Formats: sequence, C-alpha cells, structure tokens
Amino acid sequence: MTDARFARLLKERIGLDAESVGDAVIGRAVRQRSVKVAGGDAERYWERLQVSAEEVQALIEAVIVPETWFFRYPESFAALAQLAGRRVCELAGARPLRLLSLPCSSGEEPYSIVMALLDAGLAPSAFQVDALDVSRPVLERAEAGRYGRNSFRGANLGFRDRHFTGTDSDFQISEAVRAKVQFRLGNLLSPSLLAGEAPYDYVFCRNLLIYFDCATQERVVDVLRRLAREDGVLFIGPAEASLLSRQGLRPLGVAQSFAFPLDSQTQAPAARPALVPPPPRRTAPATKSSAAPVRPRAPKPSPPIPRLASASASLEDIARLANSGQAAEARQRCEALLAEQGPNAEAFYWLGLLSDAQGRGAQAQGYYRKALYLQPDHQESLLHLAALLAAQGDQEGARRLQERAARGVKRDA
Repeated sequence: MTDARFARLLKERIGLDAESVGDAVIGRAVRQRSVKVAGGDAERYWERLQVSAEEVQALIEAVIVPETWFFRYPESFAALAQLAGRRVCELAGARPLRLLSLPCSSGEEPYSIVMALLDAGLAPSAFQVDALDVSRPVLERAEAGRYGRNSFRGANLGFRDRHFTGTDSDFQISEAVRAKVQFRLGNLLSPSLLAGEAPYDYVFCRNLLIYFDCATQERVVDVLRRLAREDGVLFIGPAEASLLSRQGLRPLGVAQSFAFPLDSQTQAPAARPALVPPPPRRTAPATKSSAAPVRPRAPKPSPPIPRLASASASLEDIARLANSGQAAEARQRCEALLAEQGPNAEAFYWLGLLSDAQGRGAQAQGYYRKALYLQPDHQESLLHLAALLAAQGDQEGARRLQERAARGVKRDA
C-alpha cells in the first residue's frame, strides 16, 4: 500500500486524483525515484521532496507518462483550420489569432496546430501559438523539435514530408514551424497563470481533466474559460466531453473534433457537417375520424451492401463517411466489413461512436464492449465507454476504465 502522503502531495501540486491512475502506478513511481535519489528509503525520499522542486517534478513525470503524437484526433485540427480561416477573414489584419496548448508535453500538439494552419493557407503573421507545461525537461525536448517514429501515427503522414527533414527514426521539424510556437513553463492550477495576458481564440487542453477529481475538474474548466475569449473555442479530449456538456457548453457539431465554443451561437464549419442525431418525429394525437385508415407504406429495400477491398481501406472509408456526416452510410460500411471479414475492434468502435452520436447510449456501450473484447487496450473505446458510465452515475466503473486506458498509455510510452 502506497504511503498516502505521496498521493496528497501530487494532488496539492497538480490536482491529480490518485484513483484516476491507480495506487499501484503511484507506488511504482515512488519506489523508482526513492531508489534513485534516496537509496530506497521512503522516509528520506519524503524529506527530499520537501526541499526539492526538481524532485517533485521528477515524481510527477514518473507518474504521468505523456502519450501524444502529431495530429492526434485529426478532426480537431481540420475544424480548427476552418474556424481560424474564417476568423482571420473577419479580423482583416486587426490582430493575429492567439492559440494556446496546455499541457503541451513534448510539443506534438502545438506543432500540429501550426502545421494545420499553415497548410490551410494562413500566413505565419496571422497567428501565434503559446505552449505551456509544468515540466522543464519536457519543454526542452519540445523546443529541440526532434522526434522519432512513435510521434508519427496513422496513414496520412504527408505533413511529415512538408514540414520535417530526416529519415528513419530521427526527424527534425522545420524552423518555419518551430518559430511559431513559444514554449513556456506554467502550472494550470497556479492562480497567476498567464495573468495579464490577452485571452486566446482557441485553447487546447486535452486528456488532462480525466486525471482530476470533480472539484479540480471544475476549477480547471474555470481557468480555461478565463484564458479564452468570450467567443473562443475549447478543444478537449473525448472522455472529457460529458464534463463540459454538464457545465452547459454545447459541442461545435463536428464529429470527433471535441470542440466546445464558449459562444453558443458559433456555428460549425459548413464544409464538415455534424454527426448529430436527427430531430425526433412528432406524432399527431389520435382522434376519432370517419376517414379510412392510412395504410403504412412498406419500407424501401436497403441498397445492396458493397463488397470491400480490405479492412484498412474500409476503415478509412468509414472514417471519411462518419466525419462528413453520412452516418447511415458509415454504419452500413461497418456492417459490411464485419459481415465479410469477421469481428474487428475498429469497426465495433465506429459503430459505438455512431450510436453514441445518435443518443443511443445502451447500444453504444454494447459496441464499445465488443471492441474491448477483441482489443482490451483499445484506448478510444475505453475512454468513450468511461464517459458513458460517468454520465450514468457509475463513477467506479468509469474510474476502472480510465485506469485501464492509463495503463495502456504507459505500456506504449
């Protein structure tokens, strides 16, 4: 059993809810650090923590291993590019856009923001990006701009050819991208964080709230609201969407963008229709009538399900259809893939996401569970299922799933 003092210290410094990562994770980190700096003596190590801010930071980093890569949740960056392009036109050169990424970890997120905006045609002078993290060593790695293979995932890596030099496992980001990010040391829970700074148009704070208890989550959301403009947009992680919804914010309406405008009148970019459920049908109340009863029309036969070339090509097609608002077609492709090629965790995940977006929570849970049966460490399914359970009041079930997701992150790190 881990000494409760260490968990309390982590909560005081960064708001970490020990249950979100698990007692075993904290215990392992404490043992590793105490062996390294105090010969394995827990009491001596505790005394060291009281006088060394650097060691406190080292313990934090041992507990929370950042898991990030370029263009994680690519729909977020596509939505950002369209929103930013529209706002730049509205500003007509009055000021540059201001964007914030925190915690920025090793830099993949803020650099992805820059690349997305440059590739969308925005001039470098039209925007500026600030990136904050509590870890100085992590910021130093981000400023260096050198990355290995693990930072590049997915099939669409064209950005790497445009913005990086190097080969194999060593890639250097271009100076044009690196120059657009200002890295700064900062703690999200500090009362003086960015005090006196102008508010930001777009704030990215993703996959951090899941590590906090409810009180700290609400405190952080208040900070994010303070940092953003009144017409700004918050980008958060998939498992955190229900928290912002409970606070009265409405999502942007772009599938998988996980974006929440602070101004409820903000509209979704027209080029990417939302994956949202249709409005419920209104049925007229029954009345007595002498008219002949209307016979219900026979449903139209469904179009034949197309044959699929490969699982990877099918999944890309499913993502494209879902993200363009064609939910019925995306669902049909999922069913075709399962019928022709057998159980597939990604297909079940997409069916869960489509059901989730249509308000069919019970059905979505079933699909997420099928995905996890096939791939127990499928992180997106774990986080989405956790969010559904939390919304239903099953905090214990949600916590267990979040712990599984965190363990998977640490194994991949």
